[in-house]
Amino acid sequence: MKKMNKCLLISFILGFAYVLYLFSYMYSNAGSGANDAENLGIGLAISLAMPHMICALLAVIFNGLGLFLNKRGFALTGAILYTVACVLMPVWFMFTIIQAILSYIGFAKLK
Repeated sequence: MKKMNKCLLISFILGFAYVLYLFSYMYSNAGSGANDAENLGIGLAISLAMPHMICALLAVIFNGLGLFLNKRGFALTGAILYTVACVLMPVWFMFTIIQAILSYIGFAKLK
């Protein structure tokens, strides 16, 4: 069995933890407002963050495929999707920038 790429492994673990936290946080806040106006605001916030959430989820999936199948294309796709997630929600860039950098390094180290 081949050795796993450490950079892709760390990126996958961090990305999985972030996506798990992000979806659980958004799910727990949905509909938790005291009145209709707060619920509308929460719904608007979730809909604005949804492209970032989907892109981060896809990045984790492709990162995992690149890691476990040892395929460069999947690793590069995951790295690009992490970068797109950074661009889609610039306020939250610090949550995906480390994964993006590690994925690019892991992609470069794959043979």
